[in-house]
Amino acid sequence: MQPHLHASLTRRERQIMDVLFRRGRATAAEVMADLPGTPSYSTVRTQLRVLEEKGHVRHEEEGVRYVYMPAVRRHAARKSALKHLVDTFFDGSAEKAVAALLGGEASRVTSEELDRISELITRARVAELAQKAKKEGPR
Repeated sequence: MQPHLHASLTRRERQIMDVLFRRGRATAAEVMADLPGTPSYSTVRTQLRVLEEKGHVRHEEEGVRYVYMPAVRRHAARKSALKHLVDTFFDGSAEKAVAALLGGEASRVTSEELDRISELITRARVAELAQKAKKEGPR
């Protein structure tokens, strides 16, 4: 997979990938039906072929139809998209991204979500300490 999946895709290609991740697998007609706007069938087929050439999509033949599916795992695509978002809008700072999420929209974050976020931060700190200890070696 390319290092920054979403950075290498056009807006329409990202939309197509979103459809495929949501559906799991789809024909060009199904992808076209789920896309915003009114793209032509031939345009969607062309974009699916380009995504396949880029290594993001693969297809299987079912009779006379091609059924498309993501060639990359959703987790890998999610990480790539998030990294691209943080790099683009928050100068690569996870702190700035979290501050934006908790800032003006704090009322939408539940107490349970804050507890889970706190637990993730605790786990990240423990992992970071373990990495430091591993690098420093035994004392």
